[in-house]
Amino acid sequence: MTEPVYDLVIRGGRVATTSDVFEADVAIVGETVAAIGRELPTGKREIDARGKLVLPGGVDSHAHIEQLSAAGIMNADTFESATTSAAFGGTTTVISFAAQHVGMALPQVVADYHALAKKGAVIDYAFHMIIADPTAEALQNDIPALVKQGHSSIKIFMTYDRLKIDDEHLLDLLVAARESGALLCAHAENHGIIAWMVKRLLARGYTHPKYHAVSHARVSEADAFSRLIGMAALIDQPIMIYHVSTAEGARVIRDARGQGLKIFAETCPQYLFLTADDLDKPGADGAKWMCSPPPRRASDQDALWQALALGDLQIVSSDHAPYRFDETGKLRAGANPNFKQVANGLPGLEVRLPLMFDAMVSRRAFDRPPGITARSSYSATVRCRSQVSARTGDWQSPMSISPTRSASIWSLIRISLSLTRTSRAARFSRARAFGNT
Repeated sequence: MTEPVYDLVIRGGRVATTSDVFEADVAIVGETVAAIGRELPTGKREIDARGKLVLPGGVDSHAHIEQLSAAGIMNADTFESATTSAAFGGTTTVISFAAQHVGMALPQVVADYHALAKKGAVIDYAFHMIIADPTAEALQNDIPALVKQGHSSIKIFMTYDRLKIDDEHLLDLLVAARESGALLCAHAENHGIIAWMVKRLLARGYTHPKYHAVSHARVSEADAFSRLIGMAALIDQPIMIYHVSTAEGARVIRDARGQGLKIFAETCPQYLFLTADDLDKPGADGAKWMCSPPPRRASDQDALWQALALGDLQIVSSDHAPYRFDETGKLRAGANPNFKQVANGLPGLEVRLPLMFDAMVSRRAFDRPPGITARSSYSATVRCRSQVSARTGDWQSPMSISPTRSASIWSLIRISLSLTRTSRAARFSRARAFGNT
């Protein structure tokens, strides 16, 4: 009897690539796609995928896992629970954060997070390095050494009391990134505007979670984007702008890219599917939907979909940051905290790809000329998911089903995703403790 040629054959599914959708077998040897075709030889293992889609595994390039916040609050997830939920949702690679706080040595921070991931992760992972304490040692020695080891991206915050980087230090970090060959990623909001709004709202008794959205005035996003882009242009350093939430912010990015500046940007499902109205719940329930920046308006959703279609935004990440809805997380300050006391963040690793699949395939969120079929939507979804390549590392390999590529495959997806707006919002808070299960 002839020895099987392949370790695994996924038989007869509808395979979606960046260019087409077709029925085929996918053969895998080790962890690599070895062949795509029809009636391929038998594998040691076989999966019957007839009537189902075979999609490349997703890369979520922005997730907070087992991360301690600057306020001392731990995420609800461990690497095991987070990456397990990611795998169930079709994500096979996640880039989370090694988060430095003031006083911490960056090499030790990275080592500690690697230890946590090595212990628990069930999918591929990498780290962005959050820099909150840009000392001379970090700038001159730690960042260059860690980039040489393969940690090729830095994240900074332009807001949050204990994390924000001022302009001079931001310029120093842009130079360090340029000299090391790293990408600088940023949470860009105007801290002064937000702090001013927060103080005035609380002083007047506006404490409910819905006022979190009011406190992050729209202008704070576009203003910070413009300042960051100007400083990056001065240094000639590529940047990634995280979680774009407003039409004005998307416009700033479009204008900068139109000038040929090295600007990349992402948005997240919460800005495509939720609005500020979702924070207006009885009691403290609105805290479940609090994230920064906050969800905005329906008109912003339309602008963000347009920005994705035009290529102004290249990535949809989850910004997964779950906190339990109890005294260890969102309700640390009590059963009725004011919005300033609530940990910001939503879970999203598991639901990101199903939500995007539903929007781009089932509901066809991208405007397209008449006659464009769901076949094009499948490929558009794969292309959108593939854009992370070469921006935060060489992650293109797992994002395409083709020979020699990594065999990270999200297979056997039934076409049954037709979600109402209510159920889409509910999926953000499906777990009993508002973390993943």
